[in-house]
Amino acid sequence: MSATPPPGAAPGAPFPPGAATGLSLIVPTLDSYRLLPRLVTSLQRQSWPHWRVLFIDGPSGPEHRAWLDALCHRDKRFTWQPQDPAFPGIFGAMNQGILATPLEHWLLFWGSDDWAAGPTVLEEALKATRPETPGGGLPDLVVCHGRYAGTGQDGATQLGRRTAFSSCGTYRLSLFLGSTPPHQATLIGPGARRHVDQFAAPFRLSADLDFFLRLSAYADLSARGLDLELVHMGQAGVSGQQTRRRLEEVRLAYGRTFGWLWWIPFSLRYIRRVWSRGPALRRARKETGRGE
Repeated sequence: MSATPPPGAAPGAPFPPGAATGLSLIVPTLDSYRLLPRLVTSLQRQSWPHWRVLFIDGPSGPEHRAWLDALCHRDKRFTWQPQDPAFPGIFGAMNQGILATPLEHWLLFWGSDDWAAGPTVLEEALKATRPETPGGGLPDLVVCHGRYAGTGQDGATQLGRRTAFSSCGTYRLSLFLGSTPPHQATLIGPGARRHVDQFAAPFRLSADLDFFLRLSAYADLSARGLDLELVHMGQAGVSGQQTRRRLEEVRLAYGRTFGWLWWIPFSLRYIRRVWSRGPALRRARKETGRGE
C-alpha cells in the first residue's frame, strides 16, 4: 500500500437539512502511516465532504510525522496533535481529541486500520442525526454496524464478522442483555457528550464499554439504530492480546453499572460473541475440508 498522502478533495454535497452541522473523527496513531492511506482515501471519496479528522499521535518517528504534516498541508480537513503524556494510552488519546473538538460536533473514533465501508456512508449516517418528526428531539447516539476485515491467503482484504448493537427495547436493557454499541460505528452526539464527556481512566481496554454503560444511567438518553454498515475495521490491536485484563475490565464495568447482577450481562456478552463467530468458523471448516 502506498504511503503517499492522497490529494485533497473538492467541496461537495451540503449538510442534510436538520442534521448535525459538524462531524469530527478522532484517530489515535503511532507509527502507522503505512496503514492510513486507506482510511484517508475512503474519507476523501465521501459524498458528504464536511467531516474533520484529528490525529492524536503518540511518540512516533520522524517518517510518520512527516507523512502527517504532508497530508495536513494538502487537505486542511486533517489536523494532528502530539499526544500529551497526561493522556496516556489509546483512550487517553481519544480523551485528548474530545477536549479539542467543538461540543456541537458529532464524534467518531476510528483506528489507523479502519476505513469507511462505502462512499456515501457518512451522508447516510448524518441523515439519522435529524429529528424523526418536525419539532422532535435530536438523538444522542446513532448506532450503525461495522465489519471486521483481515487479509486472505491471496493477500486481498477479506471481510469477516459483523458487529452490531442488538436493540432489545430500551437502550439500558439492551446493554444488560449483553449487547454493546461498537464504538467505531457509533456517532456520539452533543447530548451524549453533555452527559459523559470522557472515557474513564481506570480502563485501558474496555473504556468504550464503560462509557456506553455510564450513558445508560440517563433515562432521557436517545439512541437511534441505523441499518448501515459504516466502517470496516482491522483486526489487529492490543486489546485482543490481553484477554485476562480485558475480562477483568469488562467485569468491573458491568459491576459499576449493574452491581451484583454483573454476571448476567457479562455472560450474555460472550455468549453473543461465540454465536456471532459461528458462521465464520463453519465456513472455515468447510474450506479446510475442501482443501484436504
